[in-house]
Amino acid sequence: MNENVSPNYESSSHSGKPEAIIDIDAAPSIDSPIKRRKLLRKIDSRVLPALIVVYFLAFLDRVNIGNALIYKLPQDLNLQGLQTNIALCVFFVGYIVCEIPANILMKKTKPHIFLSASMFCFGLLTILQGFVHNFGGLVTTRLLLGVAEAGVYPGSFYIISMWYKRSEAQRRCSLFLTAVSISAAFGGLLASAIGKMDGVRGYSAWRWIFILEGLLTCVVSFGAFFTVTDFPECATFLNESERAYVIERLAADQGSSGHEVRITFSAVIDTFKDWKMIPAGLMYFGVTTSGYALAYFIPSIVSTYHYSPIRSQLFSVPPWAATMVYALLIAYLSDKFRNRSAFILIGLCLAVTGNVVLLTVHDYQKVQYAGLILYAMGIFSTVPIIICWFTMNLRGHKNRAVGAAWQIAVGNIGCIVAIFSFPSRDAPRYVRGYSLGLGCMGLTVLMGTAYFVGCLRENRRGMHEPRLLL
Repeated sequence: MNENVSPNYESSSHSGKPEAIIDIDAAPSIDSPIKRRKLLRKIDSRVLPALIVVYFLAFLDRVNIGNALIYKLPQDLNLQGLQTNIALCVFFVGYIVCEIPANILMKKTKPHIFLSASMFCFGLLTILQGFVHNFGGLVTTRLLLGVAEAGVYPGSFYIISMWYKRSEAQRRCSLFLTAVSISAAFGGLLASAIGKMDGVRGYSAWRWIFILEGLLTCVVSFGAFFTVTDFPECATFLNESERAYVIERLAADQGSSGHEVRITFSAVIDTFKDWKMIPAGLMYFGVTTSGYALAYFIPSIVSTYHYSPIRSQLFSVPPWAATMVYALLIAYLSDKFRNRSAFILIGLCLAVTGNVVLLTVHDYQKVQYAGLILYAMGIFSTVPIIICWFTMNLRGHKNRAVGAAWQIAVGNIGCIVAIFSFPSRDAPRYVRGYSLGLGCMGLTVLMGTAYFVGCLRENRRGMHEPRLLL
């Protein structure tokens, strides 16, 4: 039976009949609710902070080019026509191609080795962006940056999914993705400060953005080697009884992890036989296309409100701050009610409202800015829920390593589309970009509905135990 659809029990070697796994939440070694909560806090303190820091810096190094664009990067490099968009686009070519191989490689080498090495590489490449002198140099560094970052985002969701029960995962996934909001907000503040270094040692402000932020990443990567934790089966911060408890606890909730299973080419093909892969990928494609357009172009959008470059950076911060608070609230409610689809729909309704405001209001700055905040809150709060919904409905290391990377790779194709959706000639109304966002959110609703109906039908047929989350 395909691992994706295998029920939550192991086979008896004598009778051949399924024998239910015993939930050991009452195991003698972890024999009280207080001890279980203490262990969960211990896991939280080791797994999440390190991953948040790694992705915080990865996202900062990925999108800081958006800050650099309003500090005369196009003029200094003599970028013409769509060359700016192409430079943004090539990042995702390497990123998309390498995501599934990166997750497989991370399982083989251990997360703390893989992620710290990746971090040093993309930090170094960010520094090199600060020394390019033409379009070719910018494109080369952006392409390699995508390759270096490929395993960070899907790999982090893969790690989180292997540490937590399904009723606990959404809060952790959304907390992890607050790194995006914090990074984008911090990036705006940092870029506004670095903007004052324009001309220092003969370097433009945009060069200092890349050099200083990349240097920060390289330094922190050495700490990541010691702080990023591995999978439960080989986590050194747990003692033997704690490690056994965590493994058995997760097996009772979602089936055997299959940590010992090698991820071969045939195993990857086997994962793609699951029908859920297609709607899950397209569902994420829609929301990512809308979201990344904002991630890259919020400073440019805000600058159309007639702020100076430095004030535009500062006013790009509040949408991310509001997004962070709202995303954590929605994640808490999603875990509490063990529901994903309803909260995705709520977020998309907010995003559509903000999008329509931006599309139709052009002469009322405060209303436009409020629409921008609503759009950001709605779209980015749904991203971790969509990923967590799909990933936690998969079974075991093999399917989660491949499935999470696949979904995010498909979504990142949407990032390529998003990069061309806000050309400077469309300013200040950006009708094309906002219209595309509406259409892509419609695709997410359509694919989310198909995924929901499919999961509901499988639950009614009793194909899964435990039942798939809806």
